[in-house]
Amino acid sequence: MAIGGGSLTVPFLTWCNVRVQHAIGTSAAVGLPIALGGTLGYVFNGWGQPGLPPASLGYVYLPVLAILVLATVVFAPFGARLAHRLPVATLKRLFAGILILLAAKMLWTLFSAP
Repeated sequence: MAIGGGSLTVPFLTWCNVRVQHAIGTSAAVGLPIALGGTLGYVFNGWGQPGLPPASLGYVYLPVLAILVLATVVFAPFGARLAHRLPVATLKRLFAGILILLAAKMLWTLFSAP
């Protein structure tokens, strides 16, 4: 779950009376173009920057990208099965908890900066 699409798409779709499981799936599908756009932005903005490690494409470090893609391919089916097995109330609580943790991290970063 990324802060970009999931934090806005899932609550909006559930507010529109879409089942939570379908909202999560739709959010994942909407997240793909968001992630591709962000990746392209990091590639183009970092293109030709000095001091980047080998195997970098702009600011994108290709070995880590490969690990993330592999982890996503392996664990996405598990997450989809889990989303369909868990009760709706549990899914909503888990999602709310993750959003609270992300908000706390963002606030911590904001207020702890020198």
